[in-house]
Amino acid sequence: MTDLTVKNPETAGAPDGPDASRASGDGGSAVGDGGRAARLRRELRAIHGLVHRDLLRLAGQRTHTALMLLHPMLYLLVLGGGLAALIPRSSLGVGYQTYLFPGMLMMTVQTPAIMVGIRLITDRQSGYVRELLMAPVGRATLLLGHCAGGTLTATAQGAVLLCLAGTVGLPYDPLLLVLLLGGMVLASFTITALALTLAVSLRRAETFHTLLGVIMMPLLFLSGGFFPLGALPGWAHAVAGVNPLALAVDLLRRCIASRVPGGQAETGVEWAGWRPPVPLEAGLLLAAGAVALLWAARRFNRPE
Repeated sequence: MTDLTVKNPETAGAPDGPDASRASGDGGSAVGDGGRAARLRRELRAIHGLVHRDLLRLAGQRTHTALMLLHPMLYLLVLGGGLAALIPRSSLGVGYQTYLFPGMLMMTVQTPAIMVGIRLITDRQSGYVRELLMAPVGRATLLLGHCAGGTLTATAQGAVLLCLAGTVGLPYDPLLLVLLLGGMVLASFTITALALTLAVSLRRAETFHTLLGVIMMPLLFLSGGFFPLGALPGWAHAVAGVNPLALAVDLLRRCIASRVPGGQAETGVEWAGWRPPVPLEAGLLLAAGAVALLWAARRFNRPE
């Protein structure tokens, strides 16, 4: 008997049965992988654009950058040089300028890191953030770009002050410089993330400035950057134990002590008489910045 079945010419070349399903699945997977790769490229381009914007601002505002660097330099050279003659070396283990250097590095990276939060508020008021939100990228990506740009610019300014290490009696040891630079990256990331956490919750730059004055100055003085934490009363020493700036200063100071012959790191962060190791301090700084950034991203994802 002659087979009279006529196949549809549009499906004549298509495979039937399991082979058809397998071919369709492979095609869908390829399209999905291509879509994910394209989205990842868009997200990375957005982060690169925001970082590039911050670097252009840093290069274009040379007077502003120089003035921000002048403040910690004056503390280091004038205040540190004056008090070095009054504070005996034996009480700190190193000269006072050497002791003060990690605190001045922290002061240097703190200001540009905080400025990221101020710029986010002013960008929101000017409508620039609304224009950014029209881009086909996630809001969390935009916040990550702001954080990466702030971390990089703050570290770059800290690296300038790092060039003065020789003036305070520190050797230009490549490993020591790398350790200090790595510590500044962690500190810059944490401070930037904390500043963004405040910025996404506030609407006015004036409120942000006032709140920072209330929060940051006590944290800076309780960081051990100017005097040993052991000289503080018990309650202040306990607060310093959970202060991210104290962790960062202690991390930098212990890096110096590990590379300077005869150097001694004075009493820093302690928890019930136990000093956390350097890797744990670095991990806590990284975790604090990551948690703050995740919370800020969640808050930033809410519709305005």
